[in-house]
Amino acid sequence: MTDDTDNRRRHFLGVATGVMGLVGVGFVAYPFLASWRPSARAMALGAPVEIDVSRLEIGGLIKVEWRGTPVWVLRRSQDMLETLTLPEVVNGLRDPESRQSEQPEYARNTHRSVREEFLVLIGSCTHLGCAPLERFEVAPADLGPDWRGGFFCPCHGSTFDLAGRVYAGVPAPTNLVVPPYTFRDDNTIVVGLDTEV
Repeated sequence: MTDDTDNRRRHFLGVATGVMGLVGVGFVAYPFLASWRPSARAMALGAPVEIDVSRLEIGGLIKVEWRGTPVWVLRRSQDMLETLTLPEVVNGLRDPESRQSEQPEYARNTHRSVREEFLVLIGSCTHLGCAPLERFEVAPADLGPDWRGGFFCPCHGSTFDLAGRVYAGVPAPTNLVVPPYTFRDDNTIVVGLDTEV
């Protein structure tokens, strides 16, 4: 054998060993790097949620989960919508124009929604995170003759109107949160997206 042949073999073995070493490093590094990715459950929790409202009756409420938090969709009747501008309701609210509350710009209106009929809210009291109860009846004995319907938090007594606006004099500091959402079509709301899909 000549020195030239030995040099070629050494070069070949060196290259082959280097390639095999890189493959081995890849096999070791892949699981490590893959462990940095969020789990499928975590990715699903952050994903937008589609809500079919085609069967939601007027006055009905759907509850779903998005990012681990409850989301409510209320289909308001015309009577419910009319209560939102009653002086006895508006004058009793802490933030009737939703200036200090969390909602997308397109929900900064009297009805706090894209379409008046459908209210989309995070179902968590802005005081300590309890789940308010839907109290849509008018003037029940426990809430008084001025109650026009809305949400009542049983934990500390915070009250919200049918747009999720908080009444003054209760522990909750701000209106219920309106999450980002859009309508995919007339019957589908997508929570987690606030642009047309």
